[in-house]
Amino acid sequence: MIIDDGVRTIPGWAFKGCTSLSSVAIPDSVNSIGYEAFLGCTSLTSVYFEGNAPEGCEAFRECPPTIYYLPGTVGWGATFSGRPTAYWVLPNPVILDFGNHFGVQANGFGFRISWATNANVVVEASADLAKQAWSPVSTNTLTDGWVDFTDPEWAQHPARYYRVRSE
Repeated sequence: MIIDDGVRTIPGWAFKGCTSLSSVAIPDSVNSIGYEAFLGCTSLTSVYFEGNAPEGCEAFRECPPTIYYLPGTVGWGATFSGRPTAYWVLPNPVILDFGNHFGVQANGFGFRISWATNANVVVEASADLAKQAWSPVSTNTLTDGWVDFTDPEWAQHPARYYRVRSE
């Protein structure tokens, strides 16, 4: 199950007793999970968080999931709500488009890239998405599975779009 983008809170007991729920993806917009929100979801084995760790404790009582989170997100420890955590390694690198690492910075436009530890990614830019003319801007190594990218030349372009790809 995928929770819709824009949802900020998962209320307490929201999924209580959903024994057919086996995995759930939680968007970066969620900042709070209520008490025992997933109580008794006995088939729940995997919870995938796209953003930083939300507030919430004892959300996963009486259910066995592993909590997966993206490298470069914050607030995670060895456990979350009493459940073990692990990196969520996606098949391709992603730009984390939230938090204080995304947007205009003091020295340019920046964002955080998440993927796999010690992998290399190329950031490419285009001024016109219709023409699909992408030019490499930089190559980055994702130490610990993430890296912060900054483009100091972004203001010199009337429009600039970015994408990342594995090297």
